[in-house]
Amino acid sequence: MMNKIKALICIVIPILLTYALNTKFGDTPPLLKFLNPFTGFWQNAEKNTVNPNRKITLKATYQNVDIAFDDRMIPHIFAQNDHDVYYAQGYVTAMHRLWQMDFQTRFAAGRISEVVGKKAIELDKYQRRMGMVYGAEKSLEGMMTDPKSKEMILAYTAGINDYIHSLTQAKLPIEYKLLDFKPEDWTPLKCALLLKQMSAVLAMGSDEFYMTNIRKKFGTDVVKDLFPDYPFKEDPIIPVGTKWDFDPLPVPTPPADALKEMTTGNIETKQKEEGIGSNNWAISGAKTKSGYPILANDPHLDLTLPSIWYQIQLHAPGLNSYGVSLPGAPGVIIGFNQNIAWGVTNVAADVLDFYEIKFKDNTHKSYWYNNEWKNTTTRLEKILIRGSKAEIDTVYYTHQGPVVYLQKPEKFSKAQNIPIGNALRWIAHDKSNELKTFYLLNRGKNYNDYRKALTYYTAPAQNFVFASVDNDIAITANGKFPLKWKDQGKFIMDGSDPKNDWQGWIPASQNPTVKNPPRNFVSSANQSSTDQTYPYYINWEFSPYERAKRINDRLTVMTNATADSIRTMQTDTYSIHAQNILPAILPLVDGSKLNATQKEGFSLVSAWNKHYDAKEVAASIFDLWTKRIQYNIWDDEFSVDGVPMRYPSRDRTVQLILTQPDSKWVDNIKTPEKETLSDLVNEAFKYSCDSLERKYGPIGERWQWANFKHSNVPHLAKIPGFGSKTLMIGGGKMTIDALSESNGPSWRMVVELGKTPKGHGVFPGGQSGNPGSKFYDNMIDTWANGELYDLFFMQSVDDPSAKIISKLKISKK
Repeated sequence: MMNKIKALICIVIPILLTYALNTKFGDTPPLLKFLNPFTGFWQNAEKNTVNPNRKITLKATYQNVDIAFDDRMIPHIFAQNDHDVYYAQGYVTAMHRLWQMDFQTRFAAGRISEVVGKKAIELDKYQRRMGMVYGAEKSLEGMMTDPKSKEMILAYTAGINDYIHSLTQAKLPIEYKLLDFKPEDWTPLKCALLLKQMSAVLAMGSDEFYMTNIRKKFGTDVVKDLFPDYPFKEDPIIPVGTKWDFDPLPVPTPPADALKEMTTGNIETKQKEEGIGSNNWAISGAKTKSGYPILANDPHLDLTLPSIWYQIQLHAPGLNSYGVSLPGAPGVIIGFNQNIAWGVTNVAADVLDFYEIKFKDNTHKSYWYNNEWKNTTTRLEKILIRGSKAEIDTVYYTHQGPVVYLQKPEKFSKAQNIPIGNALRWIAHDKSNELKTFYLLNRGKNYNDYRKALTYYTAPAQNFVFASVDNDIAITANGKFPLKWKDQGKFIMDGSDPKNDWQGWIPASQNPTVKNPPRNFVSSANQSSTDQTYPYYINWEFSPYERAKRINDRLTVMTNATADSIRTMQTDTYSIHAQNILPAILPLVDGSKLNATQKEGFSLVSAWNKHYDAKEVAASIFDLWTKRIQYNIWDDEFSVDGVPMRYPSRDRTVQLILTQPDSKWVDNIKTPEKETLSDLVNEAFKYSCDSLERKYGPIGERWQWANFKHSNVPHLAKIPGFGSKTLMIGGGKMTIDALSESNGPSWRMVVELGKTPKGHGVFPGGQSGNPGSKFYDNMIDTWANGELYDLFFMQSVDDPSAKIISKLKISKK
């Protein structure tokens, strides 16, 4: 009997061990598979030597394609037709970034539970309920009705799939092995999903929930005073005084009860975080040493490894374009060709509104609209869950869009900024074809081509900056903008009144634009699109003006500019906010009541040059100090349990400090004393020094701005060990070099137009998505040092001016 038990143990234990080591438990990968020397993570270590010449046969190509990889592993694709250039783009992008493309589109589609199990279920429901897949389906319709866009997306998809089909288990990216799943075939819908995700990142935020609560608590007059429709300090994108050369359409009339208070419910939300921004500008030849324009762009986004961008050059008949693409979408998004250069920043247009819906009953099958009951439609979202049964989530749609939540999930932060029982009207749900814009820009020759390309662009609305070899410069706040009455969407609206619906569109030709202004430059930094003479409503609030003001100040006095002048300017760390506010708050500090550390801190801030440089201790103190002042002024009134609100803007806070120091808002209503601005400023200064001392010890090196800011580039899925080191660099959200902990310039580009254009650029990462590759993060130090690489704008696959380290030939047979 004992022998039988021993025999049974000898059989069962290996079986259990085999099962355990080949099964994923929680976040732990199946160890046997992961450690397997033939198929596991060992296979992801790349050799330092590069195969100089390779040939592969891919039957989906129409003709032979040549791809040259330069010394940063950037592909330069030379094809003989449009199909092949996008097919090859899909193939090489997947070769370097497959897992990233897969993960980002799964995230957008609400399909993360398929990979990580039930812990992602609320995230997946949120994505579905916000209409991400619905919007992608609508966009795909728009793309597929245009022959060129259809060709782009189908060829790109085929290239990705041919790469996927070439993979063995051993060659799968390491994240697949860690998370224990496999890539599926790419589809055109995934390209659309990627573009929807960019819309979500750039234009899904909304403050109407706060504003509705604020109006309900304080009244309309307080809203007008503290949340004005135009800021105290501004330097708009389209220069003040620009004439509008068009006859505007009549603006819709607001309904009589436009100020009717909506019931927002218990909204637990937070203010939009400053950071989704960017800079771009172009200067005419009148200001440059060469006599030709220079264009610059640095979009500020969350920094990740792999990078959100993928560098590439596309060459085919009628096409020779270099720049960055989004892994998962064909074409060059920001870049240049022989004749023109272009770049983008976020407009922050109000293209997302919530409507309170009155349902007939708890079946939610009909809702009250225009004095009658109207039927909802339902969308059944099937969510597959690893290790569990699939869930079916029912989402009800009104004519405005999805009713995102009928009840809120607990402890899921993304849901907390969504009002219960409200329908979402969002431009990203509309049929569109942004790909056509980039198809045309990539081939553009002049200003007219640029303007034509923009007419196809819907969302997310972008400030498209332009420069050409013809010495034209221009900028357009561009997108598909609803024709709204003023402040429509500043508050939650009554979904039963048709007058609250969007009533039409601002004609694309009447979007804010300027060409060759007298000041010889154009620029944007997410500030207000125009001055108050523009006849249409785009939004009531944009990003603070400080970055824009500094850019415009520097460009105004710039002469004989070179690419190096512009490169240096992109890393400018001077603070206009400090310039504005320090003269008012420094004299309020009572030095006699400061301890030794606080006195030393005060001395440093008093002598500070207002630059957010890496080693500046004063920058750390000032940053904490001014945020605490804002807290001291507003928190007592604008923090109420169960009634989430936001603070007035930084601009409104500066206005109060500079022009209304005795304002009633200064007093803290929660204390018996009547506080003065001096009281709040002194408390805030002591608080900032004490906080730094508690965290970093005595005043010194550890207080330096770079250490306090802790900039780094994390892995996209936050996998430990796959992110960057801490980067000891300067910059801050209010400076041109708008860098915070892990958000900032995701691609810096400077293009000198001329007979032969010269491009310069860098992003904080590398071309490869493989942490085992030397091309995974090889550009980070260059980026951190504020330097740019020369971009090899090749004219042929054998162009000797480029540093080519390998070539790939794709043949049909």
